[in-house]
Parts: sequence; structure tokens; C-alpha cells
Amino acid sequence: MEIRNIAIIAHVDHGKTTLTDALLTQTGAAEAGVSMDSNALERERGITIYSKNAAVIYKDTKINIVDTPGHSDFGSEVERVLRSIDSVLLVVDAQEGPMPQTRFVLKKSLELGIKPIVVLNKIDKPAADPARAEEQVLELFLELGASDEQANFPVVYAIGRQGIAKLKLTDESSDLTPLLDVILKHVQPASKPGDEEKPAKLQPFNLGYDNFLGRLAIARVYEGVLKTGDAVFVKKPDGETRTGKITKMFTFMGLGKTEATEVRAGDIVMIAGLPDIFIGETVTTDKDAAPLPAIDIDEPTITVNFLVNNSPFAGREGKFVTSRQIRDRLVRELEINVGLKVDFPSGDLFKVSGRGELHIAILIENMRREGYELQVSQPQVIFHEEGGHKLEPFEEVIVDTPQEYQGAIIERLGTRKFVMTDLKVHENQVRLIFEGPTRGLLGYRSQFVLDTKGEGILSSRVIGFKPYAGEIKRRQVGSMIAMTAGKALGFALWNLQERGVIYIGPGVEVYEGMVIGNTSKGEEMTVNPTKGKQLTNMRSKSSDEAINLVPPFELSIERGLEVMAEDEYLEITPTSVRLRKQVLGDVDRTKSRR
Repeated sequence: MEIRNIAIIAHVDHGKTTLTDALLTQTGAAEAGVSMDSNALERERGITIYSKNAAVIYKDTKINIVDTPGHSDFGSEVERVLRSIDSVLLVVDAQEGPMPQTRFVLKKSLELGIKPIVVLNKIDKPAADPARAEEQVLELFLELGASDEQANFPVVYAIGRQGIAKLKLTDESSDLTPLLDVILKHVQPASKPGDEEKPAKLQPFNLGYDNFLGRLAIARVYEGVLKTGDAVFVKKPDGETRTGKITKMFTFMGLGKTEATEVRAGDIVMIAGLPDIFIGETVTTDKDAAPLPAIDIDEPTITVNFLVNNSPFAGREGKFVTSRQIRDRLVRELEINVGLKVDFPSGDLFKVSGRGELHIAILIENMRREGYELQVSQPQVIFHEEGGHKLEPFEEVIVDTPQEYQGAIIERLGTRKFVMTDLKVHENQVRLIFEGPTRGLLGYRSQFVLDTKGEGILSSRVIGFKPYAGEIKRRQVGSMIAMTAGKALGFALWNLQERGVIYIGPGVEVYEGMVIGNTSKGEEMTVNPTKGKQLTNMRSKSSDEAINLVPPFELSIERGLEVMAEDEYLEITPTSVRLRKQVLGDVDRTKSRR
């Protein structure tokens, strides 16, 4: 059976997973309503976090499909996948056109010499303009230096949600057959004649973990035939070799995997039996074979300290609270999360570095759901030294917003050292493009939602390390800190809400040093949220006034990472997210400042 290997790439929310699900349903590989986004967090947020494999059979050809994440924080997943496939479906929203992540994933594909197939999705949107989107995609191809062959790409128009594809907008179509035919026509077979006669050679591009089989490698077989039980040589890109034995193999079918006793050139497989295998190494049955080129992985841009929770409420809600348990969990995460780096400088402190706030927030969210309790410090950008110069990560930011909000956005990002590089107006919408330091974006997203009244779209991607941009005053507000322990009362919060934004509601337990809100004037304020109303038998107008409480600005992990100050910790347990000062006592804080 012939094999074709494709990946689906796109900006976040342009419809990659929906399209993949429709392909699986149409070819009978999965039931209707079954989604590739199998992780609970992915379903809740509606984004893909981990790249996943599936396969369909169409006209006696096996098509391996890799669904990739669209969010820039998980960009390292996409790059690795691109090395192992033969073509990509570049999905572009027919209304929004190419976005930052479209640019990022397309640039990587073109550099590897891949010839993409462009799918203009969501053509049924009221404001969709497929002709304009197609023109913008062509401009992007040329701007990124595509060859003539790459720029002469086939275009398919699709409505992923309804499972419909067309080659011309005027065509009648009821399914995705036109898209499947284009894949067979334009994607090269995964193996050439003679490949199977050579010694087996495969390269892992992703890792998995199984409680019984241990570490698993998801790999593309480039040459030869590999059988279960084969002795293999594992070669690092620098040529260093070690030996191993394949104990189990699986190939992909539909959304699941089936055990195989032998796999052939061109297929994508999952192998067990090599406990220390890593991405980019070469697995071969020939001791003298040259290793395949290395797979580069983007380096982290921000770092956060994970600590054992030592607040007065420590150990109440979590199952796993000790430093050993947190260390074991982080070591396990490193088995599969390749974009992550963890240093262990001391017993109960772990330095965790990742590709962005979301990358680290997803890890923390997964840990709290498993029953872990910990506290984390404010995210800090990773600086580099090069030739005596201090370098920091820079990002390109694209903002789509109604025209009336552009002034506020330009002003806010200007104070955060962002420079506007382009402005495009389309009817009442503007698209603003900025470049600036990652530091300037930390803590900005919630402010952006307020500035655009929820109507703006902000997306960003890391563009590399550039010279230090200077001092940025990020935080405009101060903290409101509880001075006593007890239960917060509605009367006290009612008096405090005039001073700023409150993070907790009445009836919530607080402790000394816990941050219960922020002050709009920017100074720190120690308050008593447990203070009740003075009861008296005298009646007066002011004492009978009704209490009107504004709903609290409840902290999630991402919100907490955005609003926290440098001298604070975010305390995370399976049921609560609290903000606290690193030094809890007011007197102790004054001493430590001196």
C-alpha cells in the first residue's frame, strides 16, 4: 500500500483540528463527533496543545496526518513534525487571512523545501473574502522567499465544520473528496523504489510515555524494514553510538494505534524499548550508517521558579505537596515536553523555563488537576550575553481591532518599548503590527481586553534575540494585602472596592500577607478584609445603607501570572489560586526592604 505523509499547519483557531476530524469521519476512520483534541484542557480551551497522529485510507493509499498546535508557545512541536512529513496543508481563515503563526509555520516549511497545499477555510463566514485571503497568502509566500515551484501552490476552498471542500468557489460539493484527491495528486509517495532494500533507518520527531512500556518514540521510517525484536544502533547527530532493542511497535490507524510486527520505509511509527531515546537521534540496523541531520528545538524565552507551598494554608487541598513529589513530576514532564527546561538549583526550588506564559501555565494547570500544590514566582525573561551585549527575546505582535481603539493600543505598547512597523486599514477594522521585547508583553493581555472592550484580537510570535530595549515600567497598580487571618466579610470588601479591584468574594478565608486585590493609585496598602459592621441600636441613614458588591476579578493561573508583582508568589492548589507576598508579616516586609 502506498503511503503519503502530511501535516496540517495554521494559525491558532483557523480550523486545523476541525478539518482533520472531518477527514477522519468521511473516510470512516473515526465516528462523527470524535475529536483529535483528546486532552481535557484542549477541549476546554478549544486549542491544540500537543501534536497528534492519525491515519486514513483513501483509494488504497494510507495518508498519515499529523495535527499540529497553532499557538506560538508550542511552536517547537511544529518544527519537529515538519522534518518528518512530505507536504503540508496550510489552513488559512478566509476572513482573517495569514496571521503571525501562519507566517512562522510557513517559513519553516519553505526552508525545508516542502511544497504546501493551501486550504482556504471558513468560506461560509459572512465577512469571508477568499480572493483577498488567497492574494495575501501568495504575497506571504513571495515575501518568505518561496521558489517558483512552491509559489505555484494548489488551492482548495473548504468549510471544515461541514466537511465540504471545493476546487472552485462555484463548484457544487457535499464532502472532502476534492481535498483528498489534491493530496494524492500533489504529495509525493513516502518511499521511493529501492528504499525497502536498504538497512532500516528512522528518526524520532516526538516522544510519548506509557506506564508499562516507558518512553516511546514517534518516528518516521526513511529506509528499510524494521521488525519487533531487532537489535538497533542509536546514533546522536555527532556520531556517538549506543545499542538497543525494539520491544514493541505500533502504526497509526484512524485515531488509534495498532501493534505491528514489522514496519516499512515511508511509514510513521511508535517504537518502545529505547528508554533514553531523544528527538533527532537516528535509529538504524546498520552500524556504519551516517546519522540523519539533527532536529533543532527552539530555546526557551521565559523562566519561572516553582517552589514548595509554605503558606498558612499549605497541605489542605493537595495530595502531592513535597519537593520530592514536585521534582519527580517535573522529571516526568521532561520525558515528553521537549520545549521545557528544568534546573534544580536547591532542594525545594526548581527553575522552569519555557516558550511563553501559556506554555508554563498549561504545565501548572495539568499539575494542579493531578493534585499537586505549589507556588510560583513572577515570570522573568531569559537574557543572553553575546559579544559583551545584553540580548533579550523580541516578539512580533499583530493586533486586529476596531479603529476607535487603535490610539490606546499604540500608546500602551509604546510605553512597553514596542515599535509599530505596519498599519493596514480595512473598512472599520485596523491591523497593527509591532515589534518589541517579550518583557513588554508580560501582563499586557488582560489590559488589552479592557482597552478594546473584548473586540480586539492579539497574537504574537517570538522572532529571536535582539539588544536589550531598556527599562520598562510594567506595573501601574499596587497590592492590597490582608493584615489578619479570618473570613472576608462583605461589609469590609464593600468599603475596599472603591480603592481598586478585589480578587476575592465574601466568605473566602484569608491569611496575613495574602494579596486580596490591587490599588488603582499604585501604592501598597495593608487592609483588614475581616472587619464587620459596628452594630448599634441607633438608626441613621448611613448605617442602613445597602451593600452593593462588585463581582470579584477572580484569579486564574494566567491572570495571576500577569498581575503579580516581583515580591509575590502565586499559590496554586487543586481548588484555589491565591496571590501572596513572599514575606507574609508587615513588620518583616518593612525589615526586608531596608
